[in-house]
Amino acid sequence: MDRLPLSVFYVDECAEALDNCSIDAICQNTLKSYKCICKSGYKGDGKHCEDVDECATEYNGGCVHECINIPGNYRCTCYDGFRLAHDGHNCLDVDECSEGNGGCQQICVNMMGSYECRCREGFLLSDNQHTSQPDGSKEGPTCMDKNHGCAHICRETQKGGISCECRPGFQLTRNMKDCKLTCNYGNGGCQHICEETDHGPKCSCHMKFVLHSDGKTCVETCAVNNGGCDSTCHDSVTGVRCSCPVGFTLQPDRKTCKDIDECRLNNGGCDHVCRNTVGSFECSCKKGYKLLTNERTCQDIDECSFDRACDHFCVNSAGSFQCLCHKGYVLYGLAHCGDIDECSINRGGCKYGCINSLGSYECTCPPGYKLHWNRKDCVELVKCPPGLLAPKATLTCSKTGKKESCSLTCASKAHYLAESDSSYSVSCGIPIFRGKSPARLNSSSSQSCIETLAPPVKQTASFKIKNAKCHLHPKLTGGGQPCSNCLVTFVNLKCDSSKKAKGRRARNPANKEVTRITLELEAEVKPGDTTGSCNLSCLRQRMEKQVKTYIKALKKSINQERFLIRVAGLEYEVAQKLPQVAPTQENCGPGWERESGRCVRCLPGSYYHGEQERCVQCPPGTFQEKEGQLACDLCPGSDGHGPVGARNISSCAGQCPTGSFSNDGFKPCQPCPQGAYQPDLGRTLCFPCGGGLSTKREGASSFHDCEVKVQCSPGHYYNTTVHRCIRCPVGTYQTEFRQNYCISCPGNTTTDFDGATSVSQCKNRQCGGEMGEFMGYIESPNYPGNYPANVECIWNINPPSKRKILIVVPEIFLPSEDECGDVLVMRKNWSATSITTYETCQTYERPIAFTARSRRLWINFKSNEANSARGFQIPYVTYDEDYEQLVEDIVRDGRLYASENHQEILKDKKLIKTLFDVLAHPNNYFKYTTRESNEMLPRSFIRLISSKVSAFLRPYK
Repeated sequence: MDRLPLSVFYVDECAEALDNCSIDAICQNTLKSYKCICKSGYKGDGKHCEDVDECATEYNGGCVHECINIPGNYRCTCYDGFRLAHDGHNCLDVDECSEGNGGCQQICVNMMGSYECRCREGFLLSDNQHTSQPDGSKEGPTCMDKNHGCAHICRETQKGGISCECRPGFQLTRNMKDCKLTCNYGNGGCQHICEETDHGPKCSCHMKFVLHSDGKTCVETCAVNNGGCDSTCHDSVTGVRCSCPVGFTLQPDRKTCKDIDECRLNNGGCDHVCRNTVGSFECSCKKGYKLLTNERTCQDIDECSFDRACDHFCVNSAGSFQCLCHKGYVLYGLAHCGDIDECSINRGGCKYGCINSLGSYECTCPPGYKLHWNRKDCVELVKCPPGLLAPKATLTCSKTGKKESCSLTCASKAHYLAESDSSYSVSCGIPIFRGKSPARLNSSSSQSCIETLAPPVKQTASFKIKNAKCHLHPKLTGGGQPCSNCLVTFVNLKCDSSKKAKGRRARNPANKEVTRITLELEAEVKPGDTTGSCNLSCLRQRMEKQVKTYIKALKKSINQERFLIRVAGLEYEVAQKLPQVAPTQENCGPGWERESGRCVRCLPGSYYHGEQERCVQCPPGTFQEKEGQLACDLCPGSDGHGPVGARNISSCAGQCPTGSFSNDGFKPCQPCPQGAYQPDLGRTLCFPCGGGLSTKREGASSFHDCEVKVQCSPGHYYNTTVHRCIRCPVGTYQTEFRQNYCISCPGNTTTDFDGATSVSQCKNRQCGGEMGEFMGYIESPNYPGNYPANVECIWNINPPSKRKILIVVPEIFLPSEDECGDVLVMRKNWSATSITTYETCQTYERPIAFTARSRRLWINFKSNEANSARGFQIPYVTYDEDYEQLVEDIVRDGRLYASENHQEILKDKKLIKTLFDVLAHPNNYFKYTTRESNEMLPRSFIRLISSKVSAFLRPYK
């Protein structure tokens, strides 16, 4: 039998008017029935309700005069001559004289509950008790005589006498002249309660008041209901006096305190945001700023000072920051840098092969070819014709008596690197076969030919010069001429006079320097020089001996300070003896110049001119890609023309523009034919559109110019084989329209799905964090970028013995629309039934701190494929269990989270790291001065923590 819906069984009797509740009751629906509840002011079982007579209580409903019961309520009224006070219960005297002088012709005198008219001297009050008439004194008893003796009303009798009468509410006394007040007139002059006695009315007060010294007035007292004051009550002669605390103002009723909105005036003195609170206010800052300890001023947060802010470069700005990457890397996940796979972008533009590397890439050529100077095309490898030699290092050594003199001349390809004040290296010439295979021969060379394909002779030597310091400095006096047949093709010299010890015996006296020179030489072996008596192996042996001879001569010449390096027409000494004059402060040394009082390297596009001792721009026809160099490299095919200060080879003049090519990449050029395009400068070929596609005209510079059959949107690429748009596969993306390739995701990232349109969709799936015994953190994959889909992370926190775990969740971002598809849980172990400390599947930007409910924690994060968010970075600390009571007392106190400023402390990575440092190792507290603490933390936070610590330590005092 099918189950019926719940609506068949459960009816809302209240909504359907099926209840039998009293008309003076409220019907409240329940799961299976309903219940009746009498309204306020009524009593009963709900089905029968009767009015509560509040006036029948001992306190007269709180009314000081009359209480009138009404259905479901009551109201207070006052006797004539009184008015109801603001509290609806007390009665205050009406000052009748304040309006129209009470109807009195002359003088009006107000009294409690009543008033009376009086006359000035020489007048008598008329019988109407309001007007005055002149005193007409006559002989004999008459009412016109002011001495008639009647207190109120005087009447003349028929017998010629007088009789006295009293106003309503008064009684004539026994002397038949005076009038006695009764409770029937003006409540007997009593403010509250009047009681008739033989001596006249006797006043008393309602239970919440006390009788004033005048015996009539009732005044409030602080002892009863705090005098009706909202806050502070002070007793005074005239009654109570109310006052309000700071942040409140007393209202016109002199009882109520109203909060002052400090934010209305000058924004409360806050730099950014002012939030009014009950009795106070609070300043807060916009995102990217923090509140200083004066609790008013906002200061930019330097996010770049945080650990792990950016992988490479961090640029701080007002209220924000930006991460940047080294050349050859691209930003992903907001803070991370991943290597760009240039080879995935149309094979890096290489003609033959492409090899990706970290931060760069390299084009390769087949055997028998080498890279063109543009580093993308391949040209045939040929031997140099007579008169055209490959650039090389020229090493000259000569001996005069016992003195050896050597000089190293760099015709081109000289590179200089000052690693420190006491260390530098110089390379001269081009190394041969610097790579794993001939396919990468001279991959960075600009030479057009090579003299030999035989492997060179290599030799490395290292020796010391005592009492000398590495300093490459110009020697302006000329030296010998270079030899015309020197076989050394490459020299790399490194000079290091740093004092780093290399072992126990490496310690030097404080007054001595030891300079270490390391030389790497390459000398060519020419197969054409073989004879019948000396083959190639024989030639190599001879060259090895010759190179060793060179090294001996070099060692002697360097020790005798007779070794020079010639670069760009100038000579430099390798090292100088200490007794000689050190370089002046104004001279920073080769490769450097002084700028704004500090030494800076020569920028790319310039070189160090030794004679002028400053950096100068590369002349036309040359370029320099590196910093701090002693010369500029020649542009390929240079005719001495081109821009000044060229920073790279592509800046050299005469190259073919985009959309054109030539045999050598230089002008004259011809446009790419129809059906081909070229996006780069100085190329020797054009790329075909493929698939039989054509271009509208010659000289196309990109695939956009190819006339495709369909326009592809981002996330797709055009397949020239099937002539349709294909979605970029997982792990790739495409941001542009009409492209014929997809870009590989940087580094170790990938996409959740195919068809990605941005590098931001490339995500690292590795679970983040650092798990230390005392401090650490866990981090969702790809943080602070969005985490990937279908990922699972597991972390374990196992603290040392007798230590507990404290977790701070600064903020966590999990998509609420995911219906808990993404979950973070912390419990004792993997079992779902183990003790759970924390579990969430929602976004919380409000921080929370808590202690683990178990001695160790198993933490698990899972995401599904639906939605994604930023995730989390959650720090933790382990602390001595002796402090458990103190720590729990702090983190469970609502005041820790009530203030936005306190919340920002839990989000401040620097402050949390400092607090955790002290909590993990209490002795580290002494690393931070009181001043530092006051500058780092708001006063309210310090007061909160100090009170907790004092209470915790008090038993031990």
